Amino acid sequence: MRAKLVADPGADVQVLLADGTYRLSSTWKFTAADSGSAGHPVVWRAAPGAVPVISGATQVTGWAQEGTSGIWSAPVPSGSQTRQVYVDGKRVPVAGAPLSELGWNGTWTGSSSGYNINGDAAAKAWFGARTAAEVARVQFDYPGGNGPWTESRCPVASYTASTAVLTMAQPCWTNVTNRASFSQGSGGLPSMSVNTKPARVDYAKALLSAGEWFLDPAANRLYYQPESGQQVPNLDVELPRLESLLQGAGTLANPLHDITFAGLQFSYATWNDPSRPAGFSDVQSNLRITEGRNQGMCNFSSPAGSCPWGALTQPLANVAFTATTNLTLAGNRFVNLGGAGLSVMYGARNTLIQGNEFTEIASTALLLGCTYDPTPTNASEAQGIKDHCTPDPTAVSGDSIGLNEILTNTTVSDNVIHRIGTEYSSACGITLLFSRGTKITNNALYDLPYTAITAGVIQGHVDQASTPQNSTNINENNTISNNLFHDYMSVRSDGGAIYAEGHQAGYVNKADGTIDPVATLAKGLQVKGNVAFNGRNTNFTYYNDAGSEWINWEGNVAFSAGGAAQGGCSPTGHFWIRNNYFSAPIQSYPCNPPVDSNASGNVSIPATPGPGTIPTSILAAAGLTSAYVAQPNAGAPQVRYISPTNATQVLVGGHGFTATTPVFVKNVQVTGVQFVSGGFLVVPIPAGTTTADIRVGAGDGPATAGRLDDTDSHILYSGFSQQSGRTFGDLNGDIHYATTNGSTATLTFTGTGITVYGEQNTDQGNLGITIDGGTQQVVSTIPTDGVRHANVAVYTRTGLTAGTHTIVVTKLSGTYAVLDGFAVLNTGPTTVRLDNPDSRITYSGFTLQSGRTFGDLNGDIHYATTNGSTATLTFTGTGITVYGEQNTDQGNLGITIDGGTQQVVSTIPTDGVRHANVAVYTRTGLTAGTHTIVVTKLSGTYAVLDGFAVTSA
Repeated sequence: MRAKLVADPGADVQVLLADGTYRLSSTWKFTAADSGSAGHPVVWRAAPGAVPVISGATQVTGWAQEGTSGIWSAPVPSGSQTRQVYVDGKRVPVAGAPLSELGWNGTWTGSSSGYNINGDAAAKAWFGARTAAEVARVQFDYPGGNGPWTESRCPVASYTASTAVLTMAQPCWTNVTNRASFSQGSGGLPSMSVNTKPARVDYAKALLSAGEWFLDPAANRLYYQPESGQQVPNLDVELPRLESLLQGAGTLANPLHDITFAGLQFSYATWNDPSRPAGFSDVQSNLRITEGRNQGMCNFSSPAGSCPWGALTQPLANVAFTATTNLTLAGNRFVNLGGAGLSVMYGARNTLIQGNEFTEIASTALLLGCTYDPTPTNASEAQGIKDHCTPDPTAVSGDSIGLNEILTNTTVSDNVIHRIGTEYSSACGITLLFSRGTKITNNALYDLPYTAITAGVIQGHVDQASTPQNSTNINENNTISNNLFHDYMSVRSDGGAIYAEGHQAGYVNKADGTIDPVATLAKGLQVKGNVAFNGRNTNFTYYNDAGSEWINWEGNVAFSAGGAAQGGCSPTGHFWIRNNYFSAPIQSYPCNPPVDSNASGNVSIPATPGPGTIPTSILAAAGLTSAYVAQPNAGAPQVRYISPTNATQVLVGGHGFTATTPVFVKNVQVTGVQFVSGGFLVVPIPAGTTTADIRVGAGDGPATAGRLDDTDSHILYSGFSQQSGRTFGDLNGDIHYATTNGSTATLTFTGTGITVYGEQNTDQGNLGITIDGGTQQVVSTIPTDGVRHANVAVYTRTGLTAGTHTIVVTKLSGTYAVLDGFAVLNTGPTTVRLDNPDSRITYSGFTLQSGRTFGDLNGDIHYATTNGSTATLTFTGTGITVYGEQNTDQGNLGITIDGGTQQVVSTIPTDGVRHANVAVYTRTGLTAGTHTIVVTKLSGTYAVLDGFAVTSA
């Protein structure tokens, strides 16, 4: 191809990749020699109908059982290293266990080098039974150890049995427990106490249990203990080998340019650095310390640290581009990756990232910019930029660093980002560091452990109103607009939908030398038209934190999304908060206040808004644009919000909606549904409808535990027909059958197992079964005795990760394929917490109070002062817990379930002290199914509700 480009520089070149898995032996590298020309990009794309998978993994075969232990092992290539293994397309956990399950009492004494565990006999015995090599592979996990927004991990170096001393790996231990302090801090980078015990112990073969793996690099063997029902020789086990799948790297003088990648899937790469002595010393947003306790501290620490300020180590991106011009990534999937998904930095210009899906990624989905380039025009920082922002410093040694190094004119639009940060839970969906002309618009981000989008993280931690110029950068003309966020902040806390720090504008001065506020704000960060809901542990939905300045928050929406809609700690200021629709307070600055904060035209809305509360134009413009809502990367419809049903219509929020998505109320398809956007529908409902009655999508949403007949609307058929009135013993006398190979039945369900029911008969053949897109398993439905068997389980899979899965049953052979339904299994109880603003709770006489500081979940409660006020929840499960508050000004609650006898519960504390977010009532052992609980205020000045927890067996 390079020869073609040299011979004909203006040629239109397309490379079509056929269907299949392309197992790379080394990183797929592109340089300036692979460039197209202006208007004639070189295009690498999927062939029509194909899904080419660019894989960095070895498929592991040759499995053998280890005696009768239930553990299997297989040979792997010499030198294999990984932090991830995938089985049938799903990441499975490494061998490990929580400390709470190991019987260790945690009587450990910390020091600057590790722990003395002499007081913990069980831990001493465990470590004493391990070889030195086994101990050196163990890693400890510290969720929240360096602040509730972090999750650090440190390897163990060694264990000395004679003194019962665990020595921790360096520099990780120092970087986690003894970070350098710094002057004029407007935000902290806290150290963890040396006495903090880990929450988990990982990478220990002795802890191997069902569904877990362990790699022994000395023996070059992979160990796996299968889940119940798994046949190991039939599993697709993928062992990632590569850390970099695709690398596009030019130089500033000779960039890689005019190149497009479209319709490709990038999967199965790892990132091994957190297993090395530096570990994962988490600071914020997956930025970490690897180069000493004062890394990135400049002159603010003593001794002074490296510069520029906040120059922390970024996660490795499995697909990365530097020094590019006119790069396009469109319609790709980044899935099952062990580092960050994609990074673009170092002089990249005119980049378009559009219509991609990022999911099942261990770290951040998308990294834009580099921590070392806030001020690339400083000559003293040029070498640091080359060393840390490029894959090969020697290749760019001749580059002259200046304004040409700034990330410029990047557009990120119509992407779907979900289920990222699966291993490093402080990951953000998008991390924007330093850039100009960046537009992050019309993306859908959901199911995130921490902040959805961060801009300038760490950069402002020495700036505030009193010291606004300690740390400067080149940011200007960046926009975050019309994005849809929901169900973020699900694991970590102290974050939001959009989190900003540091300088966000290039200053414009008037003739007299003073700053022109209008012109400067125009070059500042524009945050417009975004919609956020269900922020689980959110401090501020739109968060202007340490040193942030020149931000225009305009026309945004936030509901059921945290204690405050907008605010932050020690910002510099120059904020305009205009024409937003918020259910929580704004201008909340609990630390040092900003220089100025200007609010006007904002509208207060309820935490559970219905149709018409928020302008339809704002909801319609948020999330994926019309050209992308029906694309495969948009995903299947899922409902995450329904407004109160005491009306003639409801607002339904979620993702994956299209103009043709069916909606059912009480299993009857509704007409007159208004399609607002890929994230919102307005649905007419009859009187008496509850939220449980409303289901969206052809499959009626995920099925839950229990038997489903073949006629259930959750099941989607292609090529199957229904047959009723049968007398062979089928469930309810009906089946679905197919005669054409390739016909499918698809079910999305929530549970930990699934059984397929069908028929065995001599005129049938094989079924192919896949779960979550994994390897197809073949099941015969021909009876060994030659006799018809109806309504029989032809396939069962258990031990799935608790959550939502999709199974596809395909006819492969025989005259007929018969389906008689499914059974969704839950092998263990699951508990789902609902905060008090949750739309499924119906209130009478209760009022929402936000911005509280007593420790309530998400800083809010519902309270009532009138006896007889009620809170009602209809739920599906086997148990329920009521969360509230105990205080001396409260009294009794009355609780009824399914209209039974009212039980009286006191919420007056025995110690006379306020207790927030406590379980005031729990009921277990309910019959599996749907129940209704009513909580009634009986006495006292106040009754307080902080939500419920629903348990499903």
